[in-house]
Amino acid sequence: MKTKKQDKKPTQSEKSLYEALKESETRYRRLFETAQDGILILDANTGQITDVNPFLMKMLDYSREELVDKQLWEIGTFRDITANQSAFRVLQEKEYIRYEHLPLETKDGRHVDVEFVSNVYLVNHNKVIQCNIRDITIRKRAQEALRESEQKLFRAKRMETIGIMAAGIAHDLNNILSGIVGYPDMILMDLPENSPLRKPIEIIKDSGNRAAAIVADLLDVAKGVATVKEILNINSIIKEYIHSVEHKKLQTINPNIIFKFELDSNLLNTKCSSSHIKKSLLNLVTNATEAIHDSGTVIISTTNRYLDKPLKGYKAYEEVRQGEYAMLSVCDDGFGLSTEALDRIFEPFYTKKIMGRSGTGLGLAVVWNTVQDHGGYVNVVHDENGTTFDLYFPITRAEVPANMEQASWENYTGNDETILVVDDEKLQREIACGLLNKLGYSAKDVSSGEEAIEYLKTHSVDLIVLDMIMFPGMNGRETYERIIKIHPNQKAIIASGFAETEDVRAIQKLGAGKYIKKPFTLETLSISVKEELKK
Repeated sequence: MKTKKQDKKPTQSEKSLYEALKESETRYRRLFETAQDGILILDANTGQITDVNPFLMKMLDYSREELVDKQLWEIGTFRDITANQSAFRVLQEKEYIRYEHLPLETKDGRHVDVEFVSNVYLVNHNKVIQCNIRDITIRKRAQEALRESEQKLFRAKRMETIGIMAAGIAHDLNNILSGIVGYPDMILMDLPENSPLRKPIEIIKDSGNRAAAIVADLLDVAKGVATVKEILNINSIIKEYIHSVEHKKLQTINPNIIFKFELDSNLLNTKCSSSHIKKSLLNLVTNATEAIHDSGTVIISTTNRYLDKPLKGYKAYEEVRQGEYAMLSVCDDGFGLSTEALDRIFEPFYTKKIMGRSGTGLGLAVVWNTVQDHGGYVNVVHDENGTTFDLYFPITRAEVPANMEQASWENYTGNDETILVVDDEKLQREIACGLLNKLGYSAKDVSSGEEAIEYLKTHSVDLIVLDMIMFPGMNGRETYERIIKIHPNQKAIIASGFAETEDVRAIQKLGAGKYIKKPFTLETLSISVKEELKK
């Protein structure tokens, strides 16, 4: 009698192998499902997608049904990798492929930067391709931010170095220019109106003032010049510029360029230096006209701008923080700027113009430093239609004080008041005393802070004209601190071609008055002295 054939039972080793395979598959599936990279499994022969993990579906905004059983080149996202079946052979033939920065467009139109790695494996004698897709958008942004930060630091250090050099040169030049700027005023005061010498002396004076303006630009770039700020409306500065000699000259030289002024009548006020804003405006408008070939349009506009989140423009040189701003914009429809120029335009002495004929390379450096000094920001927007410079100045809710009527220096003469000039430069003392004596004051001078203190121990004066930087010995700040211990409430005005802002502010807090910039002119000295004496 035949017995029924019994099924063969698996051996213990077969059971162990089966359990190990099952555990391995479970572990792989768990890793596959929970991986924080996108994983795509392809049939290497047909290009058909056989499996995808949840992270990939979320990353690319596809459902499982939209991907599985589709051929790779049918999915729009991957057309850059495999535009067609023949291009897919690259993945088939190479066991390992890596794309470090691959831009993908998701189903919903977002752009994702990924790192794409493919490997070919044999599974049950069938070739499969596993594609690992890692989203590196955040990493790429961090790298770009780091690179941009390093570039800003490099630019800042380079500008600081150049600024220090410029400051030293400018300080020495100011002392040299004092005679060219100061003495013509004294000579002109004694010359009759019909004197044949008047015109050449006025030319000397004008040339000296123009040279002093370039030195002032150097000092602005050095970030060491003290600027007096008052509450103003930028519209009023622009209106003053419209009627200026500089703007009329631009119009004459460029008859085919249209200048448009679009000023917001509700523009909020800002605390600023009128002369520095005007200089920045002049530089920007001049550059805009030079960017236009033959004919075009330059638009100067203002508007209030509230940012509820930081602004990063096309070419923002730093992030514009949230807040309220009065914005001044200068826009041209010229040929624009190169990539190299955009990276370097605010560097001192960088220029695309012909040096000595159409620019010193300081114009935009002055703009940059002016905006920085005002706690504001610069943004440059550039495309094929032209270039726009947006200057952001923090606003103030304070009102503009009533303007004092401007008068000529003849209305600011003295009545034999005693003025003590404290300066380490002999020429500066001679010019200041000469101008003050001509104006009707009794001027005395000393060459150092120490001499000033000794003089004031036995004398009193109505006003001190005090230089901020004196060498060797005490500087202006220390001198004034010692003087007010002898004569409390001593009136003084601060005079310097180059002064650290902190020192100027500190001495003004102690009771000193206005800051006037060297080289002295008859107008600035007479008005500043008279106004301080009236307090």
